[in-house]
Amino acid sequence: MAERVDWEGLEEALVRADVGAAAAAEIVTEARASESGQARRSVVQALARRLETDERRARLRRLGFTPDARRTAAQPQGKVLLIVGVNGAGKTTTAAKLAARFRNSGMSVLLGAADTFRAAGASQLAAWAGRLGLEVVEGAHGADPAAVAYDAARARAARGHDLLIVDTAGRLHTRHNLMEELRKIQRSIEKAEPGEPKDVWLVMDATTGQNGLVQARAFNDSLGVTGVVVTKLDGTARGGILVQIVATLGVRIVYVGVGEGADDLQPFDALEYAEAMIR
Repeated sequence: MAERVDWEGLEEALVRADVGAAAAAEIVTEARASESGQARRSVVQALARRLETDERRARLRRLGFTPDARRTAAQPQGKVLLIVGVNGAGKTTTAAKLAARFRNSGMSVLLGAADTFRAAGASQLAAWAGRLGLEVVEGAHGADPAAVAYDAARARAARGHDLLIVDTAGRLHTRHNLMEELRKIQRSIEKAEPGEPKDVWLVMDATTGQNGLVQARAFNDSLGVTGVVVTKLDGTARGGILVQIVATLGVRIVYVGVGEGADDLQPFDALEYAEAMIR
């Protein structure tokens, strides 16, 4: 006699992981329609497919990979990478970890400390730069962050670095004036480096929950987010809100943070991420 599959339990696991009730029901329906004979595996694969953008899935197929193939590390598209997000998401640490990763891949990286709001913002990034052996452009506490970003972009070109990573102050996505400040930073970079920044990566806390979609939509509407980095994944089994972010905004998930060390930033793997959510 075939073992009874607890489809309801699998659907509840997805809801608990913040996938959302509607998406969870669709995923389980898709899994039940498959003929794999392995219920949990079918759910994981259906979930993994929703964690990749349509463009990304099509590209992987053209390269001969399946939608749940292990991911290669995302690389910046241009010369400037702008890091944004709400307060406490881990932007500064993420900027440093990304710098270390790209430096280790052979790129010459410059850091820009445009978080002039926090008294320790620039010093925290400078401390990371010192440990990693990287240069950093910083401004005084309270200085215009757009001016710091402009100077950093000019410095990147003058010093011949391959990439500039600009850290910004955390801000509530509901505060229009703070979001406008980010747009000013973006315009200042473009003034110094026409066509940049080509990359705007949103840093999100994995424990954010359903509010994550609201955050992502606000930042995307203001800046045109090109990638999402998920932090603090080591402290939660949730993070399913990414399914809704990918489906709604079509924004690619690029990296996940699983610890505090410089090497604890890993390329996003949709299948691995899906398995962790319903483990």
